Amino acid sequence: MHDTRPDHAAPAMPQGSIDALYDVVGARRDVRREFLPDALPRALLTRILNAAHMGPSVGLMQPWRFIMISDEGTRAKLAASFEAANAAAMGTYSGERAATYASLKLSALQDAPTLIAVTTEVDAKRGHGLGRASWPEMAQFSTVAAIQNLWLAARVEGVGVGWVSILDKDDVRDALGLPDGVAPTAILCVGYVKRFEPRPDLEAAGWEERLSLADVVVAETYDGPSYVDE
Repeated sequence: MHDTRPDHAAPAMPQGSIDALYDVVGARRDVRREFLPDALPRALLTRILNAAHMGPSVGLMQPWRFIMISDEGTRAKLAASFEAANAAAMGTYSGERAATYASLKLSALQDAPTLIAVTTEVDAKRGHGLGRASWPEMAQFSTVAAIQNLWLAARVEGVGVGWVSILDKDDVRDALGLPDGVAPTAILCVGYVKRFEPRPDLEAAGWEERLSLADVVVAETYDGPSYVDE
């Protein structure tokens, strides 16, 4: 069903494109298991990375850089950092929550055929500071928007992506040789997978439940009434 649109409004895209977009958004998954060892064709990776590079950035600063990791030594350093950080994180839980945490697969650093490190030039000269004087975090936010583009493009291509964040930032900086002024934003595990699960792993494992839209869309103030009809 089409919404009523003003006659002078720019046209929507074809209904097939609209339906496809919502399908892809709903089917996106943070993949950590069942990666296949097959290498991704470079042309496919280029398409996915180009989608990321088309992401929005404040002031058109484009603060991102995508580092394609093939060196096994770098992979091993990242995996070791994960193991240490994961053990420390596990120690913050107890009882049933600790048992659930221990059962989760939270990294595919040793499984995925492709690793992509995404970094942010936090004081990028491009964009001439537009939009960052009062909100400097916009550089990192812009990179995250690009990563979401990458994630959706990968999903429509049948490629899994898992974002590993249980890492020590200094370990990541050292492993990638990042200069001052460049921050690590994401380590992505990328590759073909046997299947995409119907539900997010953390939801299926009972780690957390997805809130309803009515819980997160409110009117006027943080504690305002729900804007969404139940």
